[in-house]
Amino acid sequence: MKIVIFGLSVTSAWGNGHATLWRGLLRGLAKDGHDVTFFERDTPYYAAHRDLPKGDGYEIVVYPSWGAVLPRAQRELASADVGMVTSFCVDAKPASDLVRGSRGVRAYYDLDTPVTLDKLAKGEAVAYLPDGNFDGFDVVLSYTGGAALDALVRDLGAKRAAPLYGSVDLVTHGAGEKSDALLCDLSYLGTYAADRQDKVEALFLDVARLLPEQQFLLGGPMYPEDMRRTANVRTLAHVPPPLHPAFYGSSRLTLNVTRGAMAHMGWCPSGRLFEAAACGVPIVSDVWAGLEAFFEPGREIVVAEKTSDVVAALSAPGEELAAIARRARERVLAEHTAERRARELVALVTRSGGPSEHRTPQTPPPAAEATCGRSEARTSRA
Repeated sequence: MKIVIFGLSVTSAWGNGHATLWRGLLRGLAKDGHDVTFFERDTPYYAAHRDLPKGDGYEIVVYPSWGAVLPRAQRELASADVGMVTSFCVDAKPASDLVRGSRGVRAYYDLDTPVTLDKLAKGEAVAYLPDGNFDGFDVVLSYTGGAALDALVRDLGAKRAAPLYGSVDLVTHGAGEKSDALLCDLSYLGTYAADRQDKVEALFLDVARLLPEQQFLLGGPMYPEDMRRTANVRTLAHVPPPLHPAFYGSSRLTLNVTRGAMAHMGWCPSGRLFEAAACGVPIVSDVWAGLEAFFEPGREIVVAEKTSDVVAALSAPGEELAAIARRARERVLAEHTAERRARELVALVTRSGGPSEHRTPQTPPPAAEATCGRSEARTSRA
């Protein structure tokens, strides 16, 4: 298949979780023989922090303006089997108009569905939503499952909505890497977000305050200069994807904290969960609906609702934490790799029809999807 994507950025992972996910997906698609082109606007912020010069088996088109790239985009879509627009794409509106007029399967991938729905509920504008919402798209993929899928159909006019969850790229994430400079008892990797900072305070910074003899490592940009932190908390303003395995692997335990809108909606596993598990580190996570569909609490992941839960996890025997980490890694290798997710993407757009005759589903349909207001749950494990 030839797939053309208009997205946020794949060349810079600075404060951009989209890049990490797309790098694995695109490599997986290319490995399976698909021809993929990813278009991204050359914005100053990402240009200043670009850490991927070229695609691995796929093409990246970095363009200065929509007007300048339009002829190239039209040519690529004219022969494409799939045209896709993603959330937070700078030129989502004109790119959506172009894709909706193309000959292949017309797809939209909202990697930020809870944020999208939360903004709309508050009456705020969503710049990356196309005019007319999702009318004219054959399928809307969502990083979030559960009730979000029904909302995409009911409230935003999606003809069909299906989950395409996060994943881990095993080319860049594996067990066994460590760094003496990053050794710590508890780590947390995530960009600052106001709607999860309360949980970061309770499940990370307050734990550090209570355990002054232990070491804590916080990685991610945009945290306020005046953020309260004790002397045993080190911070890294940016941890590029190639350093993620060492960051996780040097931790005795790592924390996952979900953004408020995503935790409220549920069924929205962060890609960091899968990355950390693939790196062989035990994970302690906040609680949200659907978590048990990805990891079994108490057996594959530790759950925490308050500060004392994390303190207790840090005092658990090493062999117990190691067993949890091992089982989580086995689960991820079986169900949540980028290569598997790339094949799910192909299966989802294949089921949406289109002119190409060589589309053959390679994986079963996802666990749940919504179509014209009807949702059907099919939870299963590989």
